[in-house]
Amino acid sequence: MTKQTPILNVVLFEPEIPQNTGNIGRSCVAVGAKLWLIRPLGFELDAKHLRRAGIDYWQYLNWDVVDSWQELRQQLPDRNVWCLTKFGTRTPWEAQFAHGDILLFGKESAGLPDEIRSEYSENCL
Repeated sequence: MTKQTPILNVVLFEPEIPQNTGNIGRSCVAVGAKLWLIRPLGFELDAKHLRRAGIDYWQYLNWDVVDSWQELRQQLPDRNVWCLTKFGTRTPWEAQFAHGDILLFGKESAGLPDEIRSEYSENCL
């Protein structure tokens, strides 16, 4: 059986708050997106911590954890990257998303690193 390409790849860069990750994960389940988490994480992913964060649907979520942005790009080399940032120059409604695109969100306290935003400056929303 072959794996289907998810409709979108939602990427959280060093997420810090488990409830935020849980809410995004719930949305990913609803729309058929894959959730990627880039370490370090501000929380544990064991069953006890997931239950405490109210994440009781995790078994239905298509997700993965990687150690760096570079590792993720190696796994998804040909995907278009959209950075969701307060520094964006367009709204998400102006973007032309394609099947399998990456929606990249920064950590809650600091956002995305400047070098990532600069690399994808045309796709900052």
